[in-house]
Amino acid sequence: MSRAAMPPGSFQVRDGELMAGGRSVTELAAEAGTPLYIYDSGLIAARVSELRAAMPAGLDLHYAIKANPLPAVVGLLAGLVDGLDVASSGELERALATGIPVSRISFAGPGKTDAELRMAATAGVTVNLESAGEMRRLAAISSALGTRARVAVRVNPLFELRQSGMRMGGGPKQFGVDEEAVPALLAELAGLPLEFLGFHIFAGSQILNGEVLIDCLEKTVDLATRLAADAPAPVRYINLGGGFGIPYFPGEAALDLGRIGGALGPLLARGRAACPDAAFAIELGRYLVGEAGLYVSRIVDRKVSRGKTFLVTDGGLHHHLALSGNFGQVIRKNYPLAIAGRMNMPATETADVVGCLCTPLDRLGDNVALPETAVGDLVVVFQSGAYGASASPAGFLGHQPAAERLV
Repeated sequence: MSRAAMPPGSFQVRDGELMAGGRSVTELAAEAGTPLYIYDSGLIAARVSELRAAMPAGLDLHYAIKANPLPAVVGLLAGLVDGLDVASSGELERALATGIPVSRISFAGPGKTDAELRMAATAGVTVNLESAGEMRRLAAISSALGTRARVAVRVNPLFELRQSGMRMGGGPKQFGVDEEAVPALLAELAGLPLEFLGFHIFAGSQILNGEVLIDCLEKTVDLATRLAADAPAPVRYINLGGGFGIPYFPGEAALDLGRIGGALGPLLARGRAACPDAAFAIELGRYLVGEAGLYVSRIVDRKVSRGKTFLVTDGGLHHHLALSGNFGQVIRKNYPLAIAGRMNMPATETADVVGCLCTPLDRLGDNVALPETAVGDLVVVFQSGAYGASASPAGFLGHQPAAERLV
């Protein structure tokens, strides 16, 4: 039997009610309706402060908007971090709307259109080049605009992370320029109407092994400083990627930030010795917002089928694809799950919690130990602040999208 539990040290409970942003989830759901995403601004700000305290002085912190592009969340983080990283024209619009200086926005992604490149060049943000072809297209656009677009080269390293949720580098990849091809690309870039700034190296995501993460950062710093020897201008920007993971499932532990920060200090000193003009940054998305989010749906039916209890909710994978196991899991596991108004009650039954869609893939929790529940109760899924609403097939079966609130 899989037990549901609230992750320790996250949301508060008051008189049996789950709280977010100082208000009960029950109250927030009554106001906004369900299904509903709730993001706690206090938890996001606390995570940024925790990172600042643990990381070495002078290391910039960037937010990858793809993790959660809700304008209110992006606006909050724009005032807390040193830069915003975008991956589409829509995300770029949201970044620009915050008023953050354009010099603190970077644009990555392997399929940038000419329109997106033109938008980036016009705005003056940094474009992370993913290929020689993209570099040449941007150079032609820059020439037509009479400007020099700011660029960094995204590098696909030779090393590969085998303990990451998604491998973004190593081997053949659609992301970035292969490490061995970078010197030739830099030589060509030197003759183009582009302003070279530095490198972007992102090897993997959702890393929970601190030693693996430290090894990745060390290899990344060494690679960037080696490539700097072929740069057409002094390197002014090195994005070390991110990959900091959060625990979702039993047996997973949170990263030791002190250990990572302690290891990064000497690495940055080494990097700055080789590239004294460079600003170093880490790029985080999930780690900043993932644990600050809740997905809330309401039980609309309770049924028993051949001895198994099903709690049917008004939510589902069309709002939160990842919790159904269809967003990177090989074997489906339950996200932490609870009943919002019964937080102090003991588990007395086991049930499958499912969504409203006409597919057996629509599962929120299998064999979950819960207190006695009734139609109208609120099911809450924790660790839902990243890759939730925007990473899910919201149009599937024509249901209404989930509401989203930053509190």
